[in-house]
Amino acid sequence: MEPTDDYIEEKSKSQLKREADALQKIGEQLINMSAHELEDIPLPDNLVSAIEDARQMKKGALKRQRQFIGKLMRDVDPAPIIDALEARKAKALEQNRNFHRLEAWRDRLLDEGDAALNEFLDDYPAADRQKLRQLTRQATKEAEQGKPPKNARNLFRYLREISEQ
Repeated sequence: MEPTDDYIEEKSKSQLKREADALQKIGEQLINMSAHELEDIPLPDNLVSAIEDARQMKKGALKRQRQFIGKLMRDVDPAPIIDALEARKAKALEQNRNFHRLEAWRDRLLDEGDAALNEFLDDYPAADRQKLRQLTRQATKEAEQGKPPKNARNLFRYLREISEQ
């Protein structure tokens, strides 16, 4: 049976409840974000105001405010908000992956020496060989003496600087 103008398919009460819960969960994510992070997400002013109010509330009032935010979310197209949240999550995952990759390079440089240095220079030709060798040598010496890893951190900072170029 095809829907006509007289017959419009209505959502079940359960479906409406699931959608309301999903919007409320998005609202909770927004509450947990900082004001600076919220600036990047397309939100109407009344929703921003409700989110700011929720941050200052105690437990019981906060529960009601979350429900209110969920209700406000029903009047807004959630697609741009969801897209912005997903983009933030993807960016954070990429930064985390990059961080771990650079940590692995640092560890390889400290463990393998020149072999890893040559591989790193193949991947990042803009890197300064002499500076990398110096930082690696200092960090290795520091580790052997049981000192705090100041130069290992400096090596990591340099690797991050090179990877961002």
